[in-house]
Amino acid sequence: MPPSERPTSSIDPITPPPATAAHPNADPVARPYAATGYAAGTGRQLRLAAVTIAAILVIAFFMMFLVKLHAAHRLARATSTAAGAPALVDVVTVRSEAQGRPLTLPGETAAWYESLIYARVSGYVGTWSADIGDHVEMGQVLATIDTPELDADFLAAKAKLSAAEAQVKVRGAEAAFAASTYARWRDSPRGVVSEQEREDKKAGQASSAAELDSARAQVKLAQADVERLAAFEKFKSVTAPYAGTITERRIDIGNLVAAGSSASSTPLYRMAQDYPLRVFVNVPQSAAVDLMKVGVPVQITMNGLAARIPGSITRTSAAIDPQARTFRVEIDIAKRAQDLVPGMYVDVAFLLNNSGMLQVPAAALVFRSGHPQVAVVDAAGSVHLVDVAIGRDDGNTVELQSGVKSGERLVLNLSSQIADGQPVRVSQDAASSTLAAAQVPLGQRSQ
Repeated sequence: MPPSERPTSSIDPITPPPATAAHPNADPVARPYAATGYAAGTGRQLRLAAVTIAAILVIAFFMMFLVKLHAAHRLARATSTAAGAPALVDVVTVRSEAQGRPLTLPGETAAWYESLIYARVSGYVGTWSADIGDHVEMGQVLATIDTPELDADFLAAKAKLSAAEAQVKVRGAEAAFAASTYARWRDSPRGVVSEQEREDKKAGQASSAAELDSARAQVKLAQADVERLAAFEKFKSVTAPYAGTITERRIDIGNLVAAGSSASSTPLYRMAQDYPLRVFVNVPQSAAVDLMKVGVPVQITMNGLAARIPGSITRTSAAIDPQARTFRVEIDIAKRAQDLVPGMYVDVAFLLNNSGMLQVPAAALVFRSGHPQVAVVDAAGSVHLVDVAIGRDDGNTVELQSGVKSGERLVLNLSSQIADGQPVRVSQDAASSTLAAAQVPLGQRSQ
């Protein structure tokens, strides 16, 4: 049917009724066909807002670009300026020593006596009465050893001694009888007994006397064997050779121990006499003139030590080790120190005599041409490499025999990129503290 011929109605079924004034806020769910209205000019306002945001983003982008470009140009100018400026260096001023030079070396504490105690007889450990850390007195029994074989040998030796003594009595009686017989035959008138019989009785007397001497010698042998085994019987009790502290115990009840101190034997105890203590220090030969003598004062320090321990050199080896080029120095600590025990590493500070040479830090040395040099900064601020001769070297500082003068400024840790004659800038930091640390007097280094 043509649209013009369709029947008309007052209400179109597909067209929602208009909203009335009585229901201006009708529920759109209940009325799905209700139209949504927009205020006039809403689209124009949205387009204007989008354009404004886009303009702001473009302006911000260009501003950030300009800021980064300016920073890059400024960094390039600073880099170019720094590359063209003289290098910045730390310097130290050379000064002469007004007093002796301190020297601190590592040392090791050791016991006055230290011994490994081995068994003198073979057997089984019966008891032990001393453990690690125990202080024992001289002659105190540390352990006992059961020796059944030694006990049996001792009884057999005493029995042999008794038999030898009895044999002496027998031989003595025989010798007395032979002597009296010979006396009768000797005093008999001639013709009564023959000379042959008289000589026979004389030989019998001499033989009996010799057998008596042999029996007496056997008694001495048996007696010596008994005394030897009796001495071994005393070794069944292991005693302390001196007053000290047990530092190691390697036995327990029932252990089989062998006599002797061979490589296959196990020591029973290790003990040490920790009072007084010894301190061993290996001193380089450069300090031999000052320290290879008795009586030089020292200061002993250690991390955790409550106070410094004063001392003096007690003895030296008086010879240089050709391999290490050092000599041994011993220091006795007579006063008991509870914080020190054998086997510790300590710092031993010496005060060397003033040699008249100039001291510089080891960081000031330069080795470019095969021999030692220093970089001297002149008044114009230029670096000059100068050859020097090293007198003494203790690791942190060195004493120079020639090449520098007091008051000159030396560069520390010279860069390989700085050449001879190149101008430099001196750092304003107190670089001289490097040398001052090495010049602290002996009595103040451990404070």
